[in-house]
Amino acid sequence: MTEAANGKARTTSGERTTGEFPHSVPGVRTEVVVFENSGQMVQSLGSHDEALRFIESQYPGVDFHVRGNELSISGPPADVPRIMRLLNEVRGLVARGTVITPAVLQQLVSMLRSQSLQNPVEVLTTNILSSRGKTIRPKTLNQKNYVDAIDANTVIFGIGPAGTGKTYLAMAKAVQALQQKEVSRIILTRPAVEAGERLGFLPGTLSDKIDPYLRPLYDALHDMMDPESIPRLMAAGTIEVAPLAYMRGRTLNDAFIILDEAQNTTPEQMKMFLTRLGFGSKMVVTGDITQVDLPFGTRSGLRIVEDILQGIEDVNFSVLDAADVVRHRLVGDIVNAYSVWDEAQRNRVKHSVARDKRGEHA
Repeated sequence: MTEAANGKARTTSGERTTGEFPHSVPGVRTEVVVFENSGQMVQSLGSHDEALRFIESQYPGVDFHVRGNELSISGPPADVPRIMRLLNEVRGLVARGTVITPAVLQQLVSMLRSQSLQNPVEVLTTNILSSRGKTIRPKTLNQKNYVDAIDANTVIFGIGPAGTGKTYLAMAKAVQALQQKEVSRIILTRPAVEAGERLGFLPGTLSDKIDPYLRPLYDALHDMMDPESIPRLMAAGTIEVAPLAYMRGRTLNDAFIILDEAQNTTPEQMKMFLTRLGFGSKMVVTGDITQVDLPFGTRSGLRIVEDILQGIEDVNFSVLDAADVVRHRLVGDIVNAYSVWDEAQRNRVKHSVARDKRGEHA
């Protein structure tokens, strides 16, 4: 029995047949992957061959045939070795307890295509924190490099679009540092800059008005810690969540400090924040320079800080992009579409300016 997948026929792992593998064909390379047992095969190829169907979608010119615990791969000589490497990495992940899903496979394919020297299995099994049955780990190569940069530096900038995990991973590293007693407190802050709204028109006290801007930080904390312990730790000052303005005039010692949404800081605010750094502390600054909510004409402190601090030892700039988006697949596509549109607009402006100059000199 076979089923059609992407317009071709293949034998499925759920229908273990005993037919012979296809004979060699000129210009076609055939390799066989032998799994240790049926359990490893099911874990590697996914429930109902979900993972295998994903691999087929990535390599439409390749045929897959299953017999017992063996998978035959036949296709273009350039593609088959890539698939063999992919399946070897998949088996490595299975051996470490990772559930193979299309999302995991997508990250594996991206890493293998980037020809990075880093081992994909190592990247995808680097655990930062485990809480309530959930393990937090980097899911892309850039995320792994970002996490390593946080370990290796005192001031780290995580710059990238929405959904790349820049704040979430920083929060996980902060909680890890607190649990391992590397710091005595966590300080989380954001500028209270509103996207098209005005704080003064919101109901309630100043605290009530500011709280919605800090809510994402609270939500991340609840993902990583026992929710019942958070109020106690906040009351003791072990965890502090506050607007950026509350940092002025302070020196923050022995703390893991995160500034989120840093694209909405002015250059003066960025300087103020960075100069709060005290002994035994680490700072992580995160933001997306494509989503600035500052009033028109106000420069973003995040956009210019790399030029200012470039070359200073123990300061790191980690850049994440659409390939690192770990939300719905469409989020990465949307980020890419906006990047293309922004670049087209910049080129249009440049061409318009050039035409105007030619007109002036004519």
